[in-house]
Amino acid sequence: MKEKLKIGLLGLGTVGSGVPTILQEHQEKISQVTGMEITISKALVRDEEEKRRLAEKFDIQLTTTIEDIINDDEIKIIVELIGKVEPAKTFITKALENGKHIVTANKDLLAQHGSELVALAQKNHCDLYYEASVAGGIPILRTIANSLAADNIQKVLGIVNGTTNYMLTQMVSEKKSYDLALKEAQELGFAESDPTNDVDGIDAAYKMVILSQFAFGMNIRLDQVDTRGIRGLSLDDVEMAAQLGYEVKLIGSSENQEGSIAVEVGPMLVAKSHPIASVRNEFNAVFIESSGVGESMYYGPGAGAKPTATSVVSDIITIAKNIRLGTTGHMFNAYQHDTKLAEDATISGKYYFSIEVPDRRGQILRLTQIMTEANVSFDQLVQQKSDGTRARIVAITHTITKEQLKRVIKEIEATDEFELLNTFKVLED
Repeated sequence: MKEKLKIGLLGLGTVGSGVPTILQEHQEKISQVTGMEITISKALVRDEEEKRRLAEKFDIQLTTTIEDIINDDEIKIIVELIGKVEPAKTFITKALENGKHIVTANKDLLAQHGSELVALAQKNHCDLYYEASVAGGIPILRTIANSLAADNIQKVLGIVNGTTNYMLTQMVSEKKSYDLALKEAQELGFAESDPTNDVDGIDAAYKMVILSQFAFGMNIRLDQVDTRGIRGLSLDDVEMAAQLGYEVKLIGSSENQEGSIAVEVGPMLVAKSHPIASVRNEFNAVFIESSGVGESMYYGPGAGAKPTATSVVSDIITIAKNIRLGTTGHMFNAYQHDTKLAEDATISGKYYFSIEVPDRRGQILRLTQIMTEANVSFDQLVQQKSDGTRARIVAITHTITKEQLKRVIKEIEATDEFELLNTFKVLED
């Protein structure tokens, strides 16, 4: 008879409800791989009302008291799927102090307090795994930590927020406005009633903090990620991008600049020939450039009950194997490096500008003078449209530094009658 491994589950929401399903559906394979019979012993739910509702759906002992799980000596692994920083941080801290191994999908918590929790896990010889915290069902963290352990990563970038990618897909392919695309995303359950974390790029920034730690061994703070979202994005910019051979995507990027990293999240113009440009709707993709493998891309569902729960159960399986082998207590990602942030003068790229100017002679000349003074030249320059009074000019620069970019933005914003509508980085193939 195989040894039983009992799990405590915190939260039976969308992802939480997928975990018992995956464990049940793949029971035979999981048992063979781990040599154990893995079962969910208890699950924490929000209140008595939710407890009564879920009791009919799950054959699991339900509780509204965290101590019932943390103080149960038979439970070896606790899976946290309640989200947000608190009370998740308090629960995980107590569990680690009590010798429980942890699996979580909580990117908010890990991005802000990951180093602290990893240190606590080490101190208590516990495992802490969190594959599902980035890109849902795509095993990107394990790929970086294990499969690319011998490689030197120069850049990791991608679409790591399914909500905004769905919205942008609708704006590009169906010509829908930002407001309509957001409304549909909310109706489909991709976006929350308060979409701030998604549309302002915060969710993607959390994930880039975690990806940067895995790719470069550097611990950065959320406020060190240059973050912009797609809130209020104009359909004019989306349509112009298409005319110029690009698609607008919300991209998270972390790049090594000679030992320092530049991390940013924002809408970017992605060349249609780039693999990332083909990623549609709620799907995610992470693109990696490394010295050994070269270019590789990892694509799949970034959310959803089964895809995310599959990543969670993969972490449970890893811990189960470690328990059998007596090798628990090792870090998910052991790569550590001194954190160094790149200076603006070393960060470079091509940039897109959309500017509204008076519809009269000399305006392009004024813009050219601003660019020339900053030692910036144009790759493309287009007058998009005019209502007879105001005209819209679109420009794409040749490669410039972020320092030059900031100077140009400052000068444009200081120029009477010029209105800077948008600035995007351009991602070429």
